[in-house]
Formats: sequence, structure tokens, C-alpha cells
Amino acid sequence: MPTFPFTAIVAQDEMKLALLIAAVDPSVGGVLVFGDRGTGKSTAIRALAALLPSMKAVPGCPYACDPASPPQACPHCAKNPRPKKNVQVPVPVVDLPLGATEDRVVGALDLERALSLGEKAFEPGLLAKANRGFLYIDEVNLLEDHLVDLLLDVAASGVNTVEREGLSLRHPAKFVLVGSGNPEEGELRPQLLDRFGLACEVVTPTEIKTRIDVVRRRDAYERDPDAFCAAHAKSEKALQKKLTSARELLPSVDVPDAALESAARLCLALGTDGLRGELTLMRTARALAAFEGASTVTDEHLKRIAPSALRHRLRRNPLDESGSTARVTRAVAEVFPG
Repeated sequence: MPTFPFTAIVAQDEMKLALLIAAVDPSVGGVLVFGDRGTGKSTAIRALAALLPSMKAVPGCPYACDPASPPQACPHCAKNPRPKKNVQVPVPVVDLPLGATEDRVVGALDLERALSLGEKAFEPGLLAKANRGFLYIDEVNLLEDHLVDLLLDVAASGVNTVEREGLSLRHPAKFVLVGSGNPEEGELRPQLLDRFGLACEVVTPTEIKTRIDVVRRRDAYERDPDAFCAAHAKSEKALQKKLTSARELLPSVDVPDAALESAARLCLALGTDGLRGELTLMRTARALAAFEGASTVTDEHLKRIAPSALRHRLRRNPLDESGSTARVTRAVAEVFPG
């Protein structure tokens, strides 16, 4: 069955924009989507995978290395000469199941080759498959602590180090971490929460018209997936083209000092820890500007993306009963009057 089209998803604009921004600039640090069940979280993330333009990769490399990257960084490319011709491959979007073992995630000894040939060979895991792509964790707040620790290390370094069964190996593992979950089932560890660049809140639509539209589209898709996807093929192609153009424009987008000052003032007003808030706000606003074809980041870009970039970085204030989104909105109104 073909994937439900990204452009056919009704409402949930903040979530869709955050995912598109992460696709334009993976350095924003990933996307966390928290909210009610049945609000299209998994659908949107899987739909993004089908939308992404293909990428150049080294033929035969299990890590889908970029041909422009140094071969020494990859255990496969360091031992094997790279072919002159490259291949186009889909951007990987890899699911990390909650029950996955550590061996499956990081990789392990290839037992079949070890038993049949007596060779110590590495069997790549999910982190290897996710290199240069997206690693998706549904119900991320229920992930076991030892896997959380592992992901924190790899997400920070972009390298997976394997030391087991006589194997010692390092391979590239740069990916955009995407997580979804229901806050009623438990909170996310602060260390992992801080690793997500953007955090979105999704809620069940309350407008009758929107709810009817969601149900009607889902029913049409399940009745005839091919016809439904064909009806949205033109809009999907247009959005894919827009993503490609945004990636090309991104390096030339200017972030003036005035925008950086506004970002710093906003983070100071909210009392965010460290400087990761400013960095994420700047990168996200720049990616948003590129996505919209703008050459310079403005206060409007910062205002629009501030809730997603900052709501999960706030310290808890026992004297302020308002939610994090309301606090960010209030601070935006103070820093950007008028």
C-alpha cells in the first residue's frame, strides 16, 4: 500500500512545518511530537519519508556514505576503493521499536559468517541504516534507559562505536531523531528532551468541519490508496521541489545581528538553560526562511518558530501555572511588540 500523502494531512500545521524544517536543515536537531492518540503523528512522519528527494551515495556502502565525505570516516570506504559512479538512494527513515535489543540498534557480530567462514564481520544495526536519514521512535517516552543513554552518545557525536565479541569498530551515524508519544504515558528524560531541536504539541481537532475532512480523506485513502495518492501527486511533487530549492538556498540565507539579538533577548526573557535555545532558534528560523524563499531571517521567522524551538527548554516555575506554550507566547509578545 502506498504511503498516505504528506500534503493530504489535514490541520496539524505546526507539526508539518517542524518536520519540513528538519528536512531542509537536519542540524536543527530533530523533532519531538507529543499529543493525543490518533492525531496523525506517525502518519505525518512516514509521509515525510516518501516526500524526501533522493540523495547521492557510495555504491555498496552499508552506511550510504556521501561520496564527498572523507573515506577514512567509514570502515567500509576506508578498505574499499570508491567507484567513480555514484548511486541515487532514498533518504532512509528507520523505525526503532521499543522492544529492540541493543545488538539490533548498534549492530553486532555476523554470526552466520563467523560460524561458516570463521571470520569476524560486523552486521550493521539500525543506527547504521539511519545514517544520513531519520531515526523514528514511536512512544519515545517509553524507551528503555540504556537505549536512551546510547542514543544520547551517538546523537551528540554522529559516530557509533561498537566494542563487543572481539569487534572494535566506529562508523558514521548522523541522523535526525524524530520521536512521538502521548504525555499521559510518562515524561521524557530531560537529557533526551534537550536533544530534540523542535517540540510540537498536537491535539484532537475540535472543529466539526476539520474532523469530517480528516475522516473523509482517511476513508478515501483506505478504499482506494492508489487513486487517492494519484490525486495528490501534483501537490506532493510541488512540495518536494520546494524542499530541494530550500536546501540549495539555505547556505546563502543571511542571519543579521539584529535577529541574533532578538533570539538572545527571547531566551533571556524565558530563562532557558545554556545557549542551545539560541542556536536552535537561529538554525530553525534560517531553515524556515529558506523554505519560504527568503534571503534574510527576520523577526517574523523567529516569532513563528519560537514555540516549537523553546517550549521544551523552559525551567519549571511553581509560581506560574500557565503552560510552556503560553509562556513562550507571552515572552514573544514582550520581545517583539507590535
